[in-house]
Amino acid sequence: MKARFLPVIAMLLSIAAPATAIELKGDVTPGGFAMGKAEPGATVMLGDDPVLVGADGTFVIGFGRDQGPEAQLTVIHADGKAEQQILSVEPRTYEIQRIDKLDQNMVTPDPATEARIKADQAKVKEARANPSLRRDFLETFIWPAKGPISGVYGSQRILNGTPKAPHFGTDIAAPEGAPVVAPADGTVRLAETGFYLTGGTIIIDHGFGIYSSYLHLSRVDVVPGEDVRQGDLIGAVGKTGRATGPHLHWGLNWNETRLDPALLVPPMQ
Repeated sequence: MKARFLPVIAMLLSIAAPATAIELKGDVTPGGFAMGKAEPGATVMLGDDPVLVGADGTFVIGFGRDQGPEAQLTVIHADGKAEQQILSVEPRTYEIQRIDKLDQNMVTPDPATEARIKADQAKVKEARANPSLRRDFLETFIWPAKGPISGVYGSQRILNGTPKAPHFGTDIAAPEGAPVVAPADGTVRLAETGFYLTGGTIIIDHGFGIYSSYLHLSRVDVVPGEDVRQGDLIGAVGKTGRATGPHLHWGLNWNETRLDPALLVPPMQ
């Protein structure tokens, strides 16, 4: 346990359940996120991790693919009093997806390629390092592209017969060059054209640690620092990076926690 949390944890040992539970709005399920509101000046923690809190007490929490059936939410009030709330997390099941005929170096990269991938990942991490207090995540999101769903969040990926990390996003099959638009307002934090695994890649900051990402693009039409509005053209569908055909991989994060963007939109018409 990190030392900076020890005083807080010690204080919590004698704390009873909260007199009034904080109401959360959103999806308390693996891959989902929810917004709550504490009193101004409060500190909020999900498990042992501190959560960004706005001046008015607004905060967002997210739940990863393998989140257990419960999560602990702690609110430390401005007067130092703390309350704990045990959240019941709705379970999910996941598919198994097999993808064959990939370039084997895309599945098991050599040392030089692995170094390049790590450099790309460092840029992605840096893009998500300083979440803003934007509140664009409160919008009703739209689909960034249109087409058949060819990959879903959480599915176990088996690449060329080798089990790999789960698929963290929604894949939309569409023709190469088809438009990709911003599903909600935000600020572009990363816009790259040549990442090894993800090819053309964009990350948009929607506030409070909620970031959306767009991978395998054939064209990138935005630059870092650019503000975009819902529906703005940001790029085009492609098959760059590790891809067997043209599609958009649409991802969503709460900081470094991978979420399911399909939870934000109605079924595609």
